[in-house]
Amino acid sequence: MNTQSSVNSQHFQSGCVSNLKYQPLTDRALYEQNRAFQGTGGVSEGNRSQGFIPAFLDTETNKIYLACYTDGRLAPIHLLDGLPQELVLSRNTSGKCTAIKSSVVAGFVRDSLFYTREQAARSL
Repeated sequence: MNTQSSVNSQHFQSGCVSNLKYQPLTDRALYEQNRAFQGTGGVSEGNRSQGFIPAFLDTETNKIYLACYTDGRLAPIHLLDGLPQELVLSRNTSGKCTAIKSSVVAGFVRDSLFYTREQAARSL
């Protein structure tokens, strides 16, 4: 069960996305993003208290997916395993998601708007 949000991606569309790299998103890429935004509002630890929820935006469809565990419960951090199969590019032999579509961007939802990591960091 996946939690797809009906929140508004308009904030994303009007925001700065020039630094986004469109490569398949992996756990390693999420780790590198967390390192790059460490100590800012661009990571869950730095923005949770301000109402930000980890989420993913598929820029091809404008669908937003809240970060979830595989059982559908909301996750406090970005996890690939809870995303729907249509976003998954590959899985390892134990079934763990190893990569998702390059059109998917990790970010956050707050007040029904999607924020990229950069936008969340700048807003705090």
